[in-house]
Amino acid sequence: QVRERLKQQVVEMKEKFPGFRPGLAILQVGNRDDSNLYINMKLKAAAEIGISANHIKLPNTATEADVLKCIASLNGDPAVHGFIVQLPLDSDKPINTEKITNAVAPEKDVDGLSSINAGKLSRGDLGDCFIPCTPKGCMELIRQTGVQVAGKRAVVVGRSKIVGAPMHDLLLWNHATVTTCHSKTSTLAEEVGKADILVVAAGKAEMVKGEWIKPGAIVIDCGINHVPDSTKASGKRVVGDVAYNTAKEKASYITPVPGGVGPMTVAMLMQSTVESAQRFLEKFQPGKWNIQYTQLTLKMPVPSDIEISQSCIPKPIDQVAKEVGLLPDEVELYGQTKAKVHLSALKRLKNQPDGKYVVVTGITPTPLGEGKSTTTVGLVQALGAHLHQNVFACVRQPSQGPTFGIKGGAAGGGYCQVVPMEEFNLHLTGDIHAITAANNLVAAAVDARIFHELTQTDQALYNRLVPSVNGIRKFSDIQIRRLQKLGINKTDPMALTKEEINLFVRLDIDPGTITWQRVLDTNDRFLRKITIGQSPTEKGFSRMAQFDITVSSEIMAVLALSDGLDDMKKRLGRMVVASSKRGEPVTTDDLGVTGALAVLMKDAVKPNLMQTLEGTPVFVHAGPFANIAHGNSSVLADKIALKLVGKEGFVVTEAGFGADIGMEKFFNIKCRYSGLRPHVVVLVATVRALKMHGGGPAVTAGVPLPKEYTEENLQLLAKGCSNLNKQIQNAQMFGVPVVVAVNAFKTDTKAELALVVQLAKEAGAFDAVECTHWAEGGKGAVALAQAVQRASQTPSNFRFLYNVELPIIDKIRLIAQQIYGASDIELFPEAQEKVTLYTKQGFGNLPICMAKTHLSLSHDPERKGAPTGFILPIRDIRASVGAGFLYPLVGTMSTMPGLPTRPCFYDIDLDPVSGEVNGLF
Repeated sequence: QVRERLKQQVVEMKEKFPGFRPGLAILQVGNRDDSNLYINMKLKAAAEIGISANHIKLPNTATEADVLKCIASLNGDPAVHGFIVQLPLDSDKPINTEKITNAVAPEKDVDGLSSINAGKLSRGDLGDCFIPCTPKGCMELIRQTGVQVAGKRAVVVGRSKIVGAPMHDLLLWNHATVTTCHSKTSTLAEEVGKADILVVAAGKAEMVKGEWIKPGAIVIDCGINHVPDSTKASGKRVVGDVAYNTAKEKASYITPVPGGVGPMTVAMLMQSTVESAQRFLEKFQPGKWNIQYTQLTLKMPVPSDIEISQSCIPKPIDQVAKEVGLLPDEVELYGQTKAKVHLSALKRLKNQPDGKYVVVTGITPTPLGEGKSTTTVGLVQALGAHLHQNVFACVRQPSQGPTFGIKGGAAGGGYCQVVPMEEFNLHLTGDIHAITAANNLVAAAVDARIFHELTQTDQALYNRLVPSVNGIRKFSDIQIRRLQKLGINKTDPMALTKEEINLFVRLDIDPGTITWQRVLDTNDRFLRKITIGQSPTEKGFSRMAQFDITVSSEIMAVLALSDGLDDMKKRLGRMVVASSKRGEPVTTDDLGVTGALAVLMKDAVKPNLMQTLEGTPVFVHAGPFANIAHGNSSVLADKIALKLVGKEGFVVTEAGFGADIGMEKFFNIKCRYSGLRPHVVVLVATVRALKMHGGGPAVTAGVPLPKEYTEENLQLLAKGCSNLNKQIQNAQMFGVPVVVAVNAFKTDTKAELALVVQLAKEAGAFDAVECTHWAEGGKGAVALAQAVQRASQTPSNFRFLYNVELPIIDKIRLIAQQIYGASDIELFPEAQEKVTLYTKQGFGNLPICMAKTHLSLSHDPERKGAPTGFILPIRDIRASVGAGFLYPLVGTMSTMPGLPTRPCFYDIDLDPVSGEVNGLF
């Protein structure tokens, strides 16, 4: 009866909440036969009822710490509504059973064995605890007799924590007069004879005699004992703690052994699991986070970003992780405000449907700023804290170059920030430092290999590359791969011919073709061109080289585009550093450095978890520039976030710079490799920036804005909206609906804001919305969030701009003409040579990542608005084969920024007493 009732309740849950199932976990240590039997009974019952049951089995070598770690994981798993630890614990190691049972979260302790549940039962809080399954089953059996418990005299024989003691409490709080007897009770027969209700759980075969029992009593026998019986094949039979044959003559009701209490115990375990699932549903909606949002205290005028950030008390990051459904063992804490998330979360969630995918981009940037990061954060704060949607922001980690240089930080601004902003803008968890180390290891390996090949014979190189250890030579795995690449199918180092040794030891790098540069995460213009190898120890081997900024490293792009540790390792191995004198590509795998790079990057591949000012979750991961790289945060962060938010949730990511650069690369490169399909584009614009695109005067930092930007000028604004129109068209080329966010400033007039909204809609935007989130937080972006929700419901006909099978030149021309508005392209001789080389080397089918100025749709940063009819100069083309794209260099660009006359670091300081960071980012 109980099982049928539970089965119906589970069906009703599934109808009300599609996809939901009560979850039961059974944790076993060791391999006891009796435990295996009991667990199989429980698993069978769960399957029959419709409960999702998971049996976790630890070996008998498991330590207490192993068991506690497993319990912590189950405590945090929202799919597990109840779990039990199968006792006894069959381990070779000492384990404190009390400690283990008390480690189970009380709200999931369906066995009712934790001290908290036992305490609540003893106090009579029956509606707020789980009761041990055997006493609960006994009580259900007593109720089935129809006899009223209230006022009856009850006797419990036995005082164990599992049956006797909780049975006493359960009867007492059901208003029986209860006596507990045990092995030391001297008048046991007399006490038993007084019982209207008798529950025996003493663990002693047939200790309670039939003649002791009061006529008409209800007898519940919980004992399971084996006694000799020569008539049985096993030589023994199972009996209870009550002498059944004589007792049944006096009792009105009696449970047999076996077959009485045992099946009820299993049924009650199932009932407690269903009850736990029902409590979960009352508290949480499946797929809906139970998240605590942070209330903002808005001030006018709006304080500095750092003041706002430091006035906020962020939630502990482990709380944020729990709120969004991450398990404890999937989160690696870096202090109280940031954490790394293990990729195991993606594996666990692989069958979950993805949420809605939104990319935030902007008009062509100007020095006046558009507030793209601020809008990204404002949008997620609005969707989460104000519209109560599951929502994640996925943003790039900023480089310390711009942070200390001219731009400052990238955590957003005003009341829309990722916090703590100083943690976000500085070292975070060290990912950029790991990339710097990995990149420079490759650079060192390139020059060292050239030096050693110049100064050693083939045999000397071979002896050092494949040394004899205790008289035995052995190839490493990476050397075996190089031999296979060379077509040498040998594994015995002694079997190579002289010609094969020559091929193996000599990469024969042409120094003039080296494309791999050293990097540093600091703006340092004097490292743009350097000479290396000046020391006498380098024996005259010197060459011109340079430093780039770390975020332009191909390793950063690899990190951003990888979809797992294995994929990252393969991409790291495919990176091309130069060509040999025979014109063949030389890779990091040829240098033998792939494994070392993977080790350096093993932690960096895990996304970083932070939060916004209003307590919505943020992934901060990877930070490639958009003008000299592909300019988007990591595929892995997006994929994990899309699973965590669920089908109805939102993931909002940001593409660097304007839609012609970051968004185009988001679609043609990131989405191509990730397989993800976006639902909405949010295009950020400001009245001030559009006026500059309309021909407004140049601005200088620290100087008051010209009147064109502070007074109403509809004509100038309308002219500048040509840039907005073009960027809307660019987004529409990919078949994705566009919502324009007009980021309002106090100097904007109502007429100006209305004009931008009108022209955006006329240009084909799904909607255009005025936003005030910088001053109001998420509240100021609610209208934008609602527009995004509506847009996400419309059909998305996403498509790529080009087929990668097209020739390299055709792909470049398509981007130049369709996205930038050029009439054609012009390839310099160096670029033409690279087209021929990369096509020959087999890299012609890679997507294109244009490296051009972000300040104009053209190659000329001074040409604002939406220029047309220009010829786009391609001065060179380089290959990021590991990341998976070719990047043409448009015009003149530096991959190492310089410091301005007055860098941002003038305003940054540390309070030596409090340790707080002061100043502006």
